[in-house]
Amino acid sequence: MEEKDLSSVEYFVKREVLDELHLDEIAQKGTWSTKPTLGDRVKESLRCSVPRLKRILLTWVPVLSWLPHYSIRENAIGDLISGCSVGIMHLPQGMAYALLASLRPVYGLYTSLFPVLVYFIFGTSRHISIGTFAVISIMVGCVAERLAPDSNFVVNGTNGTETVDIDERDAYRVQIACSLTVLAGIFQILLGVVRFGFVVTYLSEPLVRGYTTGSACHVCVSQLKYLFGISPSRFIGPLSLIYVIAATIITHFCGLTSKYNIDVVGEIPSGLKVPRAPDATWFSSVVGDAFAIAIVSFAINISLGKTFGLKHGYKVDSNQELVAVGLSNAIGGLFQCYSVTSSLSRSLVQESTGGKTQVAGVISSIIVLITILKIGSLFEDLPKAVLSTIVLVNLKGMFRQFMDLPLLWKTNKADLSVWLVTFISTILLNLDLGLAVSIGFSMLTFIFRTQLSHYSILGNVPGTELYLDTDTYKEANEIPGIKIFRSSTTIYYTNAEMFLEALQEKSGIEIGKLLSAKKKRDAKQKRKQEKEKKKAEQAAKKQVRHHLVSNSCTFSLKNSDMNKENSARTKGESQGNGVASSIYETSADGLSKGHVNLAYQPDITTSDSDSDAGYDCITEFSHHSDEEKGQACKSGTHSIILDISTTSFVDTVTVKTLKNIFRDFGEADLDIYLAGCQACVVEQLEAADFFSVSVPKSRLFVTVHDAVLYILKKRGQTDFVLNASCSTRM
Repeated sequence: MEEKDLSSVEYFVKREVLDELHLDEIAQKGTWSTKPTLGDRVKESLRCSVPRLKRILLTWVPVLSWLPHYSIRENAIGDLISGCSVGIMHLPQGMAYALLASLRPVYGLYTSLFPVLVYFIFGTSRHISIGTFAVISIMVGCVAERLAPDSNFVVNGTNGTETVDIDERDAYRVQIACSLTVLAGIFQILLGVVRFGFVVTYLSEPLVRGYTTGSACHVCVSQLKYLFGISPSRFIGPLSLIYVIAATIITHFCGLTSKYNIDVVGEIPSGLKVPRAPDATWFSSVVGDAFAIAIVSFAINISLGKTFGLKHGYKVDSNQELVAVGLSNAIGGLFQCYSVTSSLSRSLVQESTGGKTQVAGVISSIIVLITILKIGSLFEDLPKAVLSTIVLVNLKGMFRQFMDLPLLWKTNKADLSVWLVTFISTILLNLDLGLAVSIGFSMLTFIFRTQLSHYSILGNVPGTELYLDTDTYKEANEIPGIKIFRSSTTIYYTNAEMFLEALQEKSGIEIGKLLSAKKKRDAKQKRKQEKEKKKAEQAAKKQVRHHLVSNSCTFSLKNSDMNKENSARTKGESQGNGVASSIYETSADGLSKGHVNLAYQPDITTSDSDSDAGYDCITEFSHHSDEEKGQACKSGTHSIILDISTTSFVDTVTVKTLKNIFRDFGEADLDIYLAGCQACVVEQLEAADFFSVSVPKSRLFVTVHDAVLYILKKRGQTDFVLNASCSTRM
């Protein structure tokens, strides 16, 4: 079908502006929970019934779910051919990879037999081939050589020479390898039981590919002694790869060897070993290595399993795979096998030759079993150099992973850095320390990515409801007075402070300076008011003193006049007493109240005038502060919308940061709104008591466009509302 041209497609949306409260009402947000409570889950886990037992059994033993329905007509031929092909590959690879594990070749054959049968029962992938693998083998070999070096088994030979007791050394190394394998299997089983299969997600693909490439270099170097027929001293720990290389070059070019005997596989005993428990005294010495092997083997196994499952349309359960690989290691360790995982080369052969189920693995195990029981002696004279060649040829796929570098350089520099750091640390620090360093560095890159997220100011694309980054899109224009801020990642405790800093930087609003300026203005206004109040009190006291002096002078003059007017005593006395009484009452009133009489009225007018002047001054100062605030906001910003649509969860630090933003910006007369909040985040905010009288839920809008329209309508900017209405045409 040809794709239709979408340039002429239009759509129109007309609805009311929705905040979170209106959305809950319209969409009828439910208050119920579909998840069972803890009590219900406990009751369900303790409930015993035949269907439940059957379901549990089929979950933990997957072979019971598909083997009864096995179609011989459809699958038997393909599984037979595939099993024979993989079995033939198991023989040389098993013996060759046993040399990497510092064990005799026959133990590689054991490892190609028992773990395969266990995985047939418990595994969920139909196409992967479990068994020996170069990376896991070299990890086991490093532990064996570290705990049982040749120097611990030196004995005095004939003619005063010193030789290494090979048999005793190999026996110790087998014990170490089996103990290491069983412990790694226990770790995997425990992780699978507690449903911890997601742990492999922390091993990114660049990390795994860089680690396997670095391991391939170790494998390659370890095979040089067999190719050149030399026996250089073994080194362990950091920089061991460099020391091996150096010793090999010196030994080869200086001709330090006097004999060039060809080293062969040696005796391959017929029959199977009796199972025995591992030596638990080694557990404390290998616990770190066992955990590393458990993680790496599972990571390789699940990556291949999911690849084939996706290709052929079936599900691979990561937790069950942990249990399956863990049982393969734990049970295999009892039969003197070492750690296993899936092999890419054998898995590709098993899939490409027609394999449909793990019956192919059973057939390959039968071929290995026949070899161990009957024809193992035929391989006793096989030169180890041939096995080394087989190992090196099988490493070509890992070395091709160097081609990842140009691609990662073009696509993702962070993944490139993970690849390179993993590869270099694996080369220089050996496999165990290299894995730890690479995982730590990978986690650091994740933290840095969340901390160094992209922050942007959004603008409206004219005629649409779209809000895009103004630095990326020319047609995205900021709305006057409104700043729309968005972070590209979730806001949580590691980047909450950076979120606040970026908000101030991008919006041009330095809230600290605004609040500091406001405090200074408030303090200055308070000092001015106190000064005016003090001046008024001083003026009042001055008027009281003036009033007292004036009344005293008036009283003395009246007494003198009364002595001179004796001739008109009756009439004048009556008048004089009235005046004196009036004056006295006024004076007494003035003295008792401490306030003013009629003579103080002009001063009251003056005082009122001064008060008005002071009010005018305050009003003028307040107007000046608004100008300062406008300059601080640079563009007259009155509202800020935080687009938190990318936030998937909030923690206590995020809640506190958002509360502080609402409080501080609110004190600076700036309105804060939230937009695009996911339902799960709203529930977390409600649980954290984020919403209150100062931060109402009506400040949370469904989309940025809803918030913009609400703000514009609230401020009476109807012209812009009409231009950016809900009726949108594309």
